[in-house]
Parts: sequence; structure tokens; C-alpha cells
Amino acid sequence: MLRNQLHASGSFRSVDFCEPPAATTAQLTLAHAPDYVHAVEQGTLTPAQIRQIGFPWSQQMVERSKRSSGATIAAAKAALFSGISANLAGGTHHAHYDFGAGFCVFNDAVIAARTLQQDGLVRRVAIVDCDVHQGDGTAAICQGDTSTFTFSIHGAKNFPVRKQESDLDIDCADGMTDEAYLAALSDGLTTTFNASEPDLVIYLAGADPFEDDRLGRLKLTKAGLATRDRLVFAACANANAALAIVMAGGYANNIQDTVDIHVSTLVQAAHWQRSGRQLS
Repeated sequence: MLRNQLHASGSFRSVDFCEPPAATTAQLTLAHAPDYVHAVEQGTLTPAQIRQIGFPWSQQMVERSKRSSGATIAAAKAALFSGISANLAGGTHHAHYDFGAGFCVFNDAVIAARTLQQDGLVRRVAIVDCDVHQGDGTAAICQGDTSTFTFSIHGAKNFPVRKQESDLDIDCADGMTDEAYLAALSDGLTTTFNASEPDLVIYLAGADPFEDDRLGRLKLTKAGLATRDRLVFAACANANAALAIVMAGGYANNIQDTVDIHVSTLVQAAHWQRSGRQLS
């Protein structure tokens, strides 16, 4: 639905849509334990590991998970040349070093950050996570890694119950509305960019802070979420940092609302990139 609506939006050409290569095993193990990656690839996960991920193992699941990680790598590389790019999936931030969780198999943001760092394309990366659920896997994998700054703004009482320590966490109370959220995000972005001075930002543009999201518990409007995106874009522009966008979560009662929020993010991003990374 997202891809079709972007095609129909008039903001993109057919050539703007590219099918990514799958992440390689070597790339996956930059963020994950080799034994865990092998178990996913070979279908030897235990029943408990499969339950923790949340859906059954299949070869198609493996392929999709590798493609999703590969797409974030590809978006990050493309952003270094165009200023901004996006993966129409990704944001699987609950995947930890040696286990998957919360419908997340591989942590695409960390995989992409470390792939580009290993290839010598970037030095410093900031992961800005605006999904309503804390990026616990991202935080855990990157603890002690001074080359990647992790910032998560999320529902304080939402999943996961046991939070991890990001470089910067902002806990949002149930029912938080646009004004308070945007003020907190603005402060968080200032702290993040001052502390990290990133070459690349990977932005998890979750649609689930939306007021009618079944799993969100916050009360942001579509207009508020659009302003959220512009704050992130402006911070990247001010820092001259490349920006790779991934979709992360969205569980609106009406799926069209989730699609509309993601479309808004990407259409605004396209206009921002084509106007010389300036926002009106």
C-alpha cells in the first residue's frame, strides 16, 4: 500500500524505486552473534527463540529480513550521495545481539551503520528512533560503541517492559500530545547532534505515536507527526548530515492512516531533498 501510494503521489519517478540486495552474512554479523545468524539462516532456532520473535520461521522470513537490512544499507549509501534516501521497510529495533524479539529478526539500523563504518564511508552515526516503542535492541548492541549515538523517544509505559539504556532516552507519558512531544524531541535532537556530530543519521520514522494507533498510547496528530519529521530533517540539514529513513512501526485502527503517515514522511523528504535540503 505504501509503495503504491508513493507511486501515485506524483513526487517520485519509477527510477526512484530500487530493489535492494540482501544483506550478507558477514554484514549481519557486524551487529549479531554468528551463532544466532546461522540459526536464523538454517532454521535451527529453538521454539522459545521463535516465540520471542513473534512469528514462525520460514525461508521467506529469512529472505525478507535480509532484504530489509540490505535496504537500509542501500539507503544509507545512497544518502551519502543524494543527501537523503529511504527504506520502505526496516526499523527492526527490538533485535538484540543474539536474539530477535518483537517481530524483529535483524537490527537493520545497526547493521547499516557498522557496514558503512567498516567500508570507510562514514565515521560517526546517529540513530534517531521516533518509533513509540523504545529501541532496546539498538541500545543494547551499541552500548560502549562511541562511534554510534543512540537516541530513542518513546512511550514510558509501552513495550518493552524492560528498557535498555540508549545514549539518550526520552520517556513520554501516556496521552502526550503534539506540543509537549515536539518540545521534547527538539531538545533531544539538539543534545544528539551536539554530542555525536554525525556524518549519517538513520531515522526510524515510526507511525505509531499517532493518536489512533492501537499500540501507541500517545496522542500525536498527523500534523504533529509531519512537524516531527521536519524537525529531524532540519537538524540533519543544519549538521550537514546524510539522512537514511526507515519506516519502523505503525498499527492504526485504520491501516490507511498508517500508510498516510509514512507517505507524508517520504513526500516531505523528497521535497526537502529536491529543494536543496531547505524547508519552507
